[in-house]
Amino acid sequence: MDLPNKMTADEAVKLIKSGDRVLIQGGSATPQTLIRAMVARGPELKGVEVVHLHTEGECGYVAPELRESFHTKAFFIGGNIRKMIGDTADYIPIFLSDIPSLFRQGYMNLDVVLVNVSPPDKHGFCSLGVSVDIVISGIEQGKKVIAQINPKMPRTFGDAIVHLKHFDACVEVDEELHEMKFVAPSEEEQAIGKNIAGIIEDGATLQMGIGGIPNAVLTYLNNHKNLGVHTEMFSEGIVDLVEKGIVNGSQKKVNPYKIVSGFAMGTRRLYDFMNDNPEIEMLDIGYVNDTSVIRQNPKVTAINSAIEIDFTGQVCADSIGTRMFSGVGGQMDFMRGAALSQGGKPIIAVTSTTQKGVSKIVPTLKLGAGVVTTRAHARYVVTEYGVAELFGKSLKERAQSLRNIAHPDSREELDKAIFERFGSSIMV
Repeated sequence: MDLPNKMTADEAVKLIKSGDRVLIQGGSATPQTLIRAMVARGPELKGVEVVHLHTEGECGYVAPELRESFHTKAFFIGGNIRKMIGDTADYIPIFLSDIPSLFRQGYMNLDVVLVNVSPPDKHGFCSLGVSVDIVISGIEQGKKVIAQINPKMPRTFGDAIVHLKHFDACVEVDEELHEMKFVAPSEEEQAIGKNIAGIIEDGATLQMGIGGIPNAVLTYLNNHKNLGVHTEMFSEGIVDLVEKGIVNGSQKKVNPYKIVSGFAMGTRRLYDFMNDNPEIEMLDIGYVNDTSVIRQNPKVTAINSAIEIDFTGQVCADSIGTRMFSGVGGQMDFMRGAALSQGGKPIIAVTSTTQKGVSKIVPTLKLGAGVVTTRAHARYVVTEYGVAELFGKSLKERAQSLRNIAHPDSREELDKAIFERFGSSIMV
């Protein structure tokens, strides 16, 4: 099919003007060809605001020498811009589920949206592939949309389908998607995965991300039955479970028999699995992360991570003290959604210590640390040493439960801090 408004990348990014706000599709779909072309125009531009979830790959727009040209505001901080937060980049604290409303309700107008899509079918419909999340709302509201048409992008369904008529410029590319390689779980992560798998029930609906702990959990689910997936993101760890029939979505009340997600990151194996697969529905993150939707599925088991947890249950997941590290993301969307689900389990999973041996279970959070999940929302905390159930427990009882799953080398210090705060002995 002939592409309307077909241009080179250099021609297309001339639609970006000084003072514009530009939304970039993120994750594995980050449109690198368009980003490089935009950055090359940097000397001609002033005051362009760039917004996005975390992106992968090159991000020349945060370069110090282009500070007059571009300034970035991230909804979630990726490793490629982390060092520039507070300089050429800033962070917007927001629930992932709320971001589409920024665009749709006029809180944040978008001048240009950069996307990476599959080639069109015979009817002119392309697919956003591995990243629908906040991007579909951006396309709806953006004044101009520039699309790189990429045969490497898998064709997915749900809210991912977008007609060529929505694109003001089309740029043909042949660009590999970013691949997130499988990370073999450490010994500690394997123990955490086993602990979590032990409290996941047959028929549960899962939310989990990527990394060593989620990978470890998935490897321990081979004897489970009738699991479902409703998650903001997923990786290829679920592919084996789908192929074995363990994940089939048969018990879900919302989108039964479907894997529901907003974005996905993995290797080519995952992207090939997603391609033309009607079992997968890539949907608007405003829907995926809506607690009123999440709660309708049974036994929602949400597995999220943390940087540190104080012994009353306050969870810091976005910063190290005052230094921003990641973001609020969808943690609270799913922690609350799981808590409201019949038989749901909201889980915070962490190794007991950092790589430097510092305890992640602490008497108080670092000065300036952000509380992403409040102590009232925290219910299950899992380390390699066990599971702490916090729901309905007093502050002292929580402290005792969390102390018992801390690293043994940290427990004496925690005992002392608990005694100083609560003035009584500790039950072990």
